[in-house]
Amino acid sequence: MCGVLGIVGSSAVGHRLYDGLTLLQHRGQDAAGIATSSEGKLILRKGAGLVRDVFNAEHMARLNGDMGIAHTRYPTAGTSASAEAQPFYVNSPYGIVMAHNGNLTNAEEIKRELFESDLRHINTRSDSEVLLNVFAHELQERNPDTQLNPADLFATVEAVHRRCKGAYAVIGMLVGRGVFAFRDPLGIRPMVIGVRHTDAGTEYAIASESVALQGLGFALLRDVAPGEAVYVDVAGQMHAQQCASEPALTPCIFEYVYLARPDSIIDKISVHKSRLRMGERLARKILRERPDHDIDVVIPIPDTSRTAAMEVAYHLGVKYREGFIKNRYIGRTFIMPGQAMRKNSVRQKLSPIDLEFKGKNCLLVDDSIVRGTTSNQIVEMARDSGAKKVYMASAAPPVRHPNVYGIDMPAANELIAHDRTVEQIQEKIGADWLVYQDLSDLIEAIRYDKHPIAEFESCCFDGRYVTGDVDQAYLNSLQQARNDSSKQQVTDDLQVL
Repeated sequence: MCGVLGIVGSSAVGHRLYDGLTLLQHRGQDAAGIATSSEGKLILRKGAGLVRDVFNAEHMARLNGDMGIAHTRYPTAGTSASAEAQPFYVNSPYGIVMAHNGNLTNAEEIKRELFESDLRHINTRSDSEVLLNVFAHELQERNPDTQLNPADLFATVEAVHRRCKGAYAVIGMLVGRGVFAFRDPLGIRPMVIGVRHTDAGTEYAIASESVALQGLGFALLRDVAPGEAVYVDVAGQMHAQQCASEPALTPCIFEYVYLARPDSIIDKISVHKSRLRMGERLARKILRERPDHDIDVVIPIPDTSRTAAMEVAYHLGVKYREGFIKNRYIGRTFIMPGQAMRKNSVRQKLSPIDLEFKGKNCLLVDDSIVRGTTSNQIVEMARDSGAKKVYMASAAPPVRHPNVYGIDMPAANELIAHDRTVEQIQEKIGADWLVYQDLSDLIEAIRYDKHPIAEFESCCFDGRYVTGDVDQAYLNSLQQARNDSSKQQVTDDLQVL
């Protein structure tokens, strides 16, 4: 889960890219980068940290030019080192800079191909650098002339689709020529196009979520289709073409549960309204399983679960109250690297309001329960604040399987629901009872009014990997390479270097 953004404007875009990244900060807190093109030259600034920490006034003054791309990173492949901040750059052909949201499931195989056949060197552990070099090699193979033909770019993306598997929403820039974007053939990761008409001409923006377009004054034009490539040249002309042989929209269901901002629209679905319906269906299940419940108050675990929790309270006919105050200066614990950091951050992040708990039977509603670290501590906080009973409900089903498409759930043994029953999970987090949303209800809550999406990518819930290339051997290698202890060891090694 990362945030990507690209703009081709009629005036300087540097500050707008910065503002857009702040609107996408929720998609990654590890690193940020901006690349712009001015008079045929590339200006690039990137580093580890939040957007506000990576860029200062001096950096922004140098990031001039009428087109550029930007990225905010949350690491799933590679490490948290600043060397792996994006965008990445190669100088041939043309000079290409690229950023990527997702995860390649065949990255190791492609690395060998790049080294042995394509004679290209990969300098980091990031699969985004792999994807960039595949793109650069395939574009070079088409012998492009100095005036880039959009057909060459589309043929290049076709070749990328043939070679790369997994989830990828890509934003890139050909220095001095234009900005391009493409989405994997299943459309697992989101990407939208916006347009703005000015006196100086038409401007285009492409982003992970519509909230970034709206905040920058762009009107949402449409989603980038699965498998489609879009190219906006330096003159502001947009070209688009389907580049996959069998595209099929299969978006990640976890975007709607947790990852995306509620004010975004992804694949023509309002994230806010889908979460309202999640709450309604969750309430129905609670009433089926606990028709004689003694819930006094429904309390959300901020922020993502608020929308669903309000609907749960309404349909149960009980009070809704804010019971936790969130420290805005602590990041999203789910995407923090390392179990120890996540655990230490929970009590710093949330502070209970004792009077909302004291002497009450409380139903805590969360968007999902992944590792269980946060849930266990929150239940403890509720009891310490005087709650008589603490119940818990999840707006998502149990997360039982690793996610391999760009969300940090690589190790099955780090998931609290893996190989555990609901009763065992309930005991482990210390709740008096626990209710999970059914997957069928979650799907129908998002696919409302018979939306044309035939299926969602929901591997973390059902263990089904839609790209068809993920087997147990791959999952074992992924767990070995990317569990918390392995990530920490890699980070320690890099620090020594």
